[in-house]
Amino acid sequence: MVQAVAEGGVITFSCGPGPVTITMTATAKVVNTHALTVIDGGGKVTLSGAGRMRILYMNTCDPAQVYTTSDCWQQQDPKLVVQNLTFTDAYSATQQSSSATYGGGAIFAEGGQLTVLNSGFFGNACYAAGPDLGGAAIRALGMYHASPVYLAHDTFRNGRCSNGGALSSIDASWDVIDCMFGANQAIGFGANPAQPGTAGGGSGGAIYTDGDNYNVTIDDSLIRNGSARAGGGAIFFVVDAGYGTLTIEDGSVLRNNPSGQFQNAPGIFDHVDGQDVNPVITAGSFVG
Repeated sequence: MVQAVAEGGVITFSCGPGPVTITMTATAKVVNTHALTVIDGGGKVTLSGAGRMRILYMNTCDPAQVYTTSDCWQQQDPKLVVQNLTFTDAYSATQQSSSATYGGGAIFAEGGQLTVLNSGFFGNACYAAGPDLGGAAIRALGMYHASPVYLAHDTFRNGRCSNGGALSSIDASWDVIDCMFGANQAIGFGANPAQPGTAGGGSGGAIYTDGDNYNVTIDDSLIRNGSARAGGGAIFFVVDAGYGTLTIEDGSVLRNNPSGQFQNAPGIFDHVDGQDVNPVITAGSFVG
């Protein structure tokens, strides 16, 4: 698995007719000179981090994975496509610092493009404290601006991290289509910036996003029974500068996602350019 991802291209598994679990002993890393890497589990493969290992890593700003442009942030390639796979018990133990690639228990992606289809994320985690550390399942940073992180027909359950018990990002847009989020938790405390005497964190029970000029669309999806010790038991959405809209559409349901300290809609903290705003909620969707 590790060698196959390093070589890029389309990766499938030949593990027999029945379901199989592969326990990772090292993180599989995309090499940036490969424009496209597709990993297809065929609906039978589970990748386990055994409670100690991040599973997938893509980083255009990591020299070890080869620089391919002069400005690695938000570059177009490589593209990582993950489909028909299950991720369990992944863990990123890295604490927040100015130089670390923290968060992203199952998948860490910085730069390029990311698509995840027909996949499941169960019991994944990342470090429990840090004001901007998150993404028990997926952490995305500085992704290609013209292409939102695209998730369709995925399930995220029982993730735990300081922020973003399922998803977390900085400067990345998301299209989340027909996905289910259940019982994901933001377990840090003290918000961002960290309140005095705290390590910070605790926002975005399911989804934590921050940055400039980005959008998040939740389409025909369910987010339930999440929680955040600080803000946004379901979704924390903050745009620091420029435009940005959180849209909940096409019959999406957000239900029973308590926020410990602050929210401006049930289970949601939506804050753009220094002002609390309301998410765009289309007819047929429910937030409560």
